[in-house]
Amino acid sequence: MVQFVSLLVLVAVFTLATVLPVNMGILAFVAAFVVGAISGISVDDVTGYFPGDTFVLVVGITLLFGVAKVNGTIDLVVAASLKLVRGRRWAVVWLMFALAAVLMSLGSVLAVGMLAPIAMPIAARYRINPLLMGMMLSHGALSAAFSPITVYGAFTTGMVHDAGLDVSPLLLFAVPFGLNVLIAAVLFAVLGRDLFGRDEDVAGPAQPAGGGGSTGTLTRTRTAVVTEARVTPLRVITLTGMLALLVTGAFGIDVGLAAFVIAAVLLLLAPDRHKPSADEVAWPAVLLVCGMLSYMAVLKENGTLAMLGEAAAALGSPVLAALLLCFAVAIVSAFGSSIGTLGIALPLAVPLLDLGQLGAAGFVVALGFCSTVVDVSPFSTNGIIVLAQAQVPDKRVFQRRMLGYSALVVAGAPLLAWTAAILPSAL
Repeated sequence: MVQFVSLLVLVAVFTLATVLPVNMGILAFVAAFVVGAISGISVDDVTGYFPGDTFVLVVGITLLFGVAKVNGTIDLVVAASLKLVRGRRWAVVWLMFALAAVLMSLGSVLAVGMLAPIAMPIAARYRINPLLMGMMLSHGALSAAFSPITVYGAFTTGMVHDAGLDVSPLLLFAVPFGLNVLIAAVLFAVLGRDLFGRDEDVAGPAQPAGGGGSTGTLTRTRTAVVTEARVTPLRVITLTGMLALLVTGAFGIDVGLAAFVIAAVLLLLAPDRHKPSADEVAWPAVLLVCGMLSYMAVLKENGTLAMLGEAAAALGSPVLAALLLCFAVAIVSAFGSSIGTLGIALPLAVPLLDLGQLGAAGFVVALGFCSTVVDVSPFSTNGIIVLAQAQVPDKRVFQRRMLGYSALVVAGAPLLAWTAAILPSAL
């Protein structure tokens, strides 16, 4: 009975956080104490489930990236990259993919948010299909979602380690990266075939096919970026610190602590300049992750996760159960939180792995990919930002196109991940 109530509360948390502008983590914290009380778990024990290491991780990484944004290091990287393409339309698309991947790999969960105000007006100016530009931007960021120093990568690695599973951080990064590149290549082949024609004149009056655009907006955006993109000692030090964080993560050093140390050094070097960086900390993500992990700890303690694992194992085929879990993760994550969904799915995978017919690495990688790739949905943060910045005459029509593409991803990504990562390990 307690387990049944726990599941109902979990569904309620997801539903309310999806339909209402309320952080899921706040609801999950409340649910942890309520369900804990029903389950006979003391308040002190529930409080003890708070994931302090995850808190340090998320705050440290987002604080460091906030410093880089405030002092103009991000503008420097973007401006230098824009100079490389010299008006080649096909190159502009892949440049935005690469920039989003680089920013995400260095720890920015808001890579799409930083680039969309630049990328979508550029798409209008260069006559690039806005759906192509928006989705390439999203897939670029999602391809690097499991870098060792991103919230997703460090979070998943930590959960896998706590569960006693052996999953290489390199494999966790490489497979989602490769699958996103594959999807992006197919998308480009379908929507970007005309981009290999004559290069567009940057200053010309071109408008996007099927959409409007503003040359003035593009000019102001690019001018602002270039103006602010001067090489300064502070920006060089910041970029060096971010690259150093990537190296420390690869060597197994605590990423959250290292990010705090690097951010603290930068703050001390220019305290007045970096004062606004604290506002860049992703506090909603902190609440969400810590709240969901606290609630999942309660579900583990009262036996709910074990019950779900046994139910999945009762299907008789772990391989089939893994496919169904991948679909469930993709569907739920398309409308809710990717990292929250992943935090629920990973514990459910453990009982299936205990049956010995599935490889841990392939299953974890597949779940990670399915939970994040659907962030192209217009219901996700990335999708909302792309929709808001799109230079099109009718946002509703563009939203329907995004929904159509998202449906294809939700239907195809689990099959792709299952085929590429789970089946080979089960043979």
